[in-house]
Amino acid sequence: MPQTRPPLLERLALHRPELRAWAMYDWGNSAFFTTIVAAVFPVYFGTVVGDAMTGQETTRHFGLITGLALGSIAVVSPLLGAVADFSGNRKRWLAGFLALGTCSVAGMFFVDVGDWVLGSALFVGANIGAAGTMVFYDALLPHVARPGEVDRLSTSAYALGYLGGGLLLAVQLALIRNPEWIGAEPGSTLPVRISLCSVAVWWLLFAIPLFRRVAEPPRSAREDELTRLPIVAGVGRLWQTVRAFRLYRNAFLMLIAFVIYGDGIGTIFRLAARYADELRFDKGAIIAALLLTQFVGVPAAVMFGGIARRIGPKLAVLITLVVYVGACLLGAFMREEWHLFALAGLIALVQGGAQALSRSLYASMVPRERSAEFFGLFAVCDRVAGVLGPLLFVSVIDVTGSTRVAVGSVAVFFVIGGIVLSFVDVDAGRRAVSRDPSGVA
Repeated sequence: MPQTRPPLLERLALHRPELRAWAMYDWGNSAFFTTIVAAVFPVYFGTVVGDAMTGQETTRHFGLITGLALGSIAVVSPLLGAVADFSGNRKRWLAGFLALGTCSVAGMFFVDVGDWVLGSALFVGANIGAAGTMVFYDALLPHVARPGEVDRLSTSAYALGYLGGGLLLAVQLALIRNPEWIGAEPGSTLPVRISLCSVAVWWLLFAIPLFRRVAEPPRSAREDELTRLPIVAGVGRLWQTVRAFRLYRNAFLMLIAFVIYGDGIGTIFRLAARYADELRFDKGAIIAALLLTQFVGVPAAVMFGGIARRIGPKLAVLITLVVYVGACLLGAFMREEWHLFALAGLIALVQGGAQALSRSLYASMVPRERSAEFFGLFAVCDRVAGVLGPLLFVSVIDVTGSTRVAVGSVAVFFVIGGIVLSFVDVDAGRRAVSRDPSGVA
């Protein structure tokens, strides 16, 4: 008899309620990254909030506050992961950072002309909240997904994130272009401020299924830790996690590679809109290009899940890094509006695949029982990458006086990161976990 294909939801690893609930958080959370980090707020910051600065000064300042925001969470995220594993309350920690993120975003409604201090403070708070939630959200992945589902669920969640963030951005763009819908005058900041505030509502609303449907993994405290304070046990756990990497050398090498090429991904994602605005591209065209990135990213992320099944996640990630090198070179020489859309299309093809497969590849090589600890370190690498990339970007601008040179220099992260990733032995990394699933040996 011919073999029948599994149903669509099963092929996407969305066939159980807890899988869909976990993935829907990406749908809601991606609105923050799309609107606040990549599209609306960077342009609003450059033209309204920082109206007294020049274009290059605004780009530089935005890079600095981005580095500050991500550096703050980088310091504490591994300890948070260790404490959460010990006490068995990952979802409670996620809820706390969710509250910080959504309240900071909601406060952006009050940011208007010249309020760059308030805008910067809220942007830092919102980034800390968003980054903090991702430590615990990512740590739930190996508990929610069964063996063989991790890659598919991770890429499906990224695809849903692109779709959710893109849909809300499309509504926001329509509102900004038609201020009369809410009785606002042309040139009013009200439509933009409402758009920023809508992110908080969207993010919070679609986080609810995770808290209702995803079970809290059991605490992993050992008998010798039960009498300790959580923070004391967390410090001890963190040290053990660092030492445990001697058993998981390939997972550690994967982290090193991710730090390097993650610098490039984070820098492009967070500063692309500011760069395009500095080049004086039409603001509608900038947001439309980012909108294109969202909707092309949906099938592209799913496509890379399928590619990973055929050729393996490591090779699939290496393909994305080659495309990123081309995107950096195009960005350095970008002058025409069609260059902007071509750049958006290239990034859309690979961004979701690179991030989702990096997450699932790492998850397959670390012990499930201490997932929050190991993902706390993964988050540190992600945040450190987010710090160093923008700061290097700013430094290149200071030295050369050219944002174009800074954009082109980002390609080096993808080249070096790809070289390091090529040395990761995925099969050996997975065998190490199967020999010691607790990560204690």
